[in-house]
Amino acid sequence: MTTGKIHSIETFGSVDGPGVRFIIFLKGCNLRCKYCHNADTWNPESDDIRTVDELLDKAERYRSYWGDEGGITVSGGEPLLQLDFLAELFEEAKRRGINTCIDTAAEPFTRQEPFFSKFNELMKNTDILLVDIKHINNEEHIKLTGKPNDNIKDCLRYLSEIGKPVWIRHVLVPGITDNDEYLKETRAFLDTLSNVQRVDVLPYHSLGQFKWEQLGIPYQLEGVEAPTAERIANAKKILGAG
Repeated sequence: MTTGKIHSIETFGSVDGPGVRFIIFLKGCNLRCKYCHNADTWNPESDDIRTVDELLDKAERYRSYWGDEGGITVSGGEPLLQLDFLAELFEEAKRRGINTCIDTAAEPFTRQEPFFSKFNELMKNTDILLVDIKHINNEEHIKLTGKPNDNIKDCLRYLSEIGKPVWIRHVLVPGITDNDEYLKETRAFLDTLSNVQRVDVLPYHSLGQFKWEQLGIPYQLEGVEAPTAERIANAKKILGAG
C-alpha cells in the first residue's frame, strides 16, 4: 500500500471546501511564494508516514460533523506531488462514500505522461478542487513564486474541459496582486472557464512569518501591511468574489 508523507491534520476545517472538512496537509512544494504561511511544508521529507486506511479510519471518527456537504480535503504543501498516494486515498474514500476535495496550486500539472494519466484517474474520484491563482501575469508569477504559471492556467483550462468544479482562491497582496489591471486580467481569464463555482479573495497576512524565522529563511515581504477593507472590497467586486 502506498504511504503519504504527512505534515499535519486538522479535524474540523470550515473554510477548505464545502461543509465541515477533515484536512490532511501533505509535505513538499515546488513553489516558494513570498507570502507562504506554511513554509514548513516545503521540504518533502516527513517523520509522519501514514497509510490510506490509517487516515480514513481517523477521518471517519468525525463523520457525524460533516453534514451533507463535508468530507476530506487534502492540502499541503502541494498534494499533486504525491499523486500515487492521493489517487489511492481518494479511491478508497469514494468506496467509503466520502466527499473529496484537493487544495492545490496546480504547479505539478502537465499533459505529459505518466502524470497526465494518473491525474485523470485521480479526477474520477475527486469531487471538487480549490485552486490558487497566485498571479495572473507570468513574469510576476515567477517573481512571486519562483515558477511560471503557464501549466497552472492549462490545468484550470483542462478542469473546465472535463467539467470538474473548482473554487478559485487569490491572495491579495499590496504592491503585488492588489492591482486593478491584474485583477481584471484574472477575471477575464476566469470568464473563459465554465466550471468556476466560487471565487475567494484572501487578504495577505504575515501570520506565518515566524515559521520562516524558525527555518532560518529571510522573510520576503517584511513591512508589507495587510490590504485595507476598501481594497479587499474592490478586489472582490472585480473578481466577482463571494
